[in-house]
Amino acid sequence: MKNRLKVLRAELNLSQADLAQKLDVSRQTVNAIETEKYDPSLPLAFKIADVFALKIEDIFQP
Repeated sequence: MKNRLKVLRAELNLSQADLAQKLDVSRQTVNAIETEKYDPSLPLAFKIADVFALKIEDIFQP
């Protein structure tokens, strides 16, 4: 699934490790989502949207 996670993370000057800590996942999970090798679960997608104060559909596109 296409996503804007890397761009959004960079805008907030967050490292992958910083974002992973906020989401309670590993840095490798953040990397896998950013490189589109892993699609997050719905609960994780909601957490990501909350971190960036956006709607899920503003971050992820099918």
